[in-house]
Parts: sequence; C-alpha cells; structure tokens
Amino acid sequence: MAAHYEDRFWTSSDGLSLHYRNYPGPEGSTALPVLCMHGLTRNARDFASLAEDLATKRRVIVTEMRGRGQSDYAKVSDSYTPAVYVGDVEKLLAELGITRFIAIGTSMGGLMTMLMAATAPGRMAAVVMNDIGPEVETAGLARISGYVGQGRSYPTWVHAARGLAEAHGAAFPDFDLDQWLEMAKRTMVVTQNGRISFDYDMAIAEPFAKPGNAAPPDLWLAYEALRDVPMLLVRGGLSDLLSEETVKQMGVRNPAMRAITVPRVGHAPTLDEPEVRAAIHALLDGVE
Repeated sequence: MAAHYEDRFWTSSDGLSLHYRNYPGPEGSTALPVLCMHGLTRNARDFASLAEDLATKRRVIVTEMRGRGQSDYAKVSDSYTPAVYVGDVEKLLAELGITRFIAIGTSMGGLMTMLMAATAPGRMAAVVMNDIGPEVETAGLARISGYVGQGRSYPTWVHAARGLAEAHGAAFPDFDLDQWLEMAKRTMVVTQNGRISFDYDMAIAEPFAKPGNAAPPDLWLAYEALRDVPMLLVRGGLSDLLSEETVKQMGVRNPAMRAITVPRVGHAPTLDEPEVRAAIHALLDGVE
C-alpha cells in the first residue's frame, strides 16, 4: 500500500536539511493540524501508526530533529539541545504558516512542547504529553545516560530485537519478540556495511551529559503557559522519568488535564495502546 505521507524537508538557521513527514489529511479539511515531536533517540517512525490514524480527520506533521533519521547531523554537537530543536521547529511552523495547532510530544518532544508554549502562549489548542513533565526524575536520566550514544550494531534484525529486549526489558516486561522487532525497526536502520545500528548521531550524548541540557531548568514556569489548555498526560506505570507526584502537581496547575496510566509499561508508552489511542481521539474530537 502506498504511503499516506510525503517526505518533506526544511532548512535550519545553521544550514541543516531537516526532514518531516507530512500527512495531508482529508482534502479541504479545516481542522487544526497536529504536530508530533519524538524523544531523544527516536525519529519520525515513532508516530507512524498514530499519524496514519489521526490523518483521517486532520493534517499531521511529524518532525525529525537534527541528528535523527533523514535529518542532517549537526555540525557542532553542542546544538543538540531542546532549545535548538525548538528553534528548528519554529522555523518550520513559520514557513508553513501554522499559527495554531495541537502538539503531541514524547519525552524530549514534551519538553519541547512546554518550551514552545512558554514562548507563545495560547497557540496550542490541545496537548498530549507522553511520559514527561516539568520535573524529570534523576533515576530515569541516569538510565538514559547509560545507553545513549553507545553505538552498538547487530548482524540481523533478530539480534537487534534481542539487544533491545536486554537493554529495555524492564520497561516493557510483556513485549514478545515481534514487538521487539517492531521497536528495532522503529529505532534502527541497515547501514552501508550491512549491519543494523541506531538511527541517530551518537554525538547527541555529549550535550545530554551536561547539566541543564537533558531537562531544562524552571520548566514549571513553562508549564504554566499550558494552564487551561486541554491536555492528555500519558504515563507508563513503570516509568522512572515521570513520578506520580509530578502527575498530581501537573493536574493541580492545569485543571483541563486528564491523566492516563498504562500498566506494566515504563518509559515511554508507544501511544499505540488501545486505551491511549481512545483517549487521544477523545481529546482531539473536542478540538475544532
């Protein structure tokens, strides 16, 4: 079956060619578009199923941050920070003439969502935050630091799937081999030497290790810009990055937030879980 999206590119302020998937949605639709932003080591393929689903009613734009997937690797590794990613996405939105939209952010993409809201409050009609909040648990950051940028490669997809299961099995204890294979194909590619490796620039680990880059400080102030914005907060029941206490505080500060916990899943839910998909549809159905 032919792809329902177009591969498109835009140019960053420092001259990088950056990739995004454009799912046009129904012809003549006036519904607000959806902007999807992935996590630290991920890419546009993370939203493949969700984007196809949402594109039956509205346009969906899935950005691929610098250093991931089909986007250029940065010339300077110090530019691998949420603030720079936000600048890249803002440039794309300006070029597309998009001034109001729905944001869906997984992990790092959720950090970007909060930063974008702080710079221009009121332009997000609804938000989905996937296993991330204004406070990020140090245990989760330490775990991510333990694997990001290691550059492992594998001879076959089955080896890659088993490698992922070994590294992340605690977060997805119920995954079978087929699900690990699916995750491997989301996160890895076959390289020129025929081996399978992660689809990102290993240099993203360098700035991630520096204080204030993995999770920008004072994000509660940024989160305040989302007060009263309809929001779905998705948390993995086994998450080590988003605590239950932070979820409670987010609900207090945004009465328009609904939280859903996915049992026996860590960081981060795939957004393909039936209960999550139903909640996303319920949220978006209330947005013109």
